[in-house]
Amino acid sequence: QVQLVESGGGSVQSGGSLRLSCAASTYTYSSYCMAWFRQAPGKEREGVAAIDSDGSTSYAEFVKGRFTISQDNAKNTLYLQMNSLKPEDTAMYYCAADRGIAWWLLLRSTEYNYWGQGTQVTVSS
Repeated sequence: QVQLVESGGGSVQSGGSLRLSCAASTYTYSSYCMAWFRQAPGKEREGVAAIDSDGSTSYAEFVKGRFTISQDNAKNTLYLQMNSLKPEDTAMYYCAADRGIAWWLLLRSTEYNYWGQGTQVTVSS
């Protein structure tokens, strides 16, 4: 069992930056695959970026070169650095965790059983 708490969302103008954090309450954080998803109103939840237990990362095409996922295992914390934000990045951003996910499935929401409550990101033009 793991509990996830996101923070760092907010409102920024187009071209701005934000860093999201996700604090995980577990003694075995390093064994989990971690990911960021987002969901805009009226749209399906979509994978943004993921990092598996050996540190390999995976990104959705629409954020490559702009977003960076990282983690601090000593702090049980996952991060998402978001640069060059666009209005279409506006969404609720969720942190997710689970174990044993194949690398080609890291951005699939159905692979994750543990979710945070979300943090809102709003980008204005």
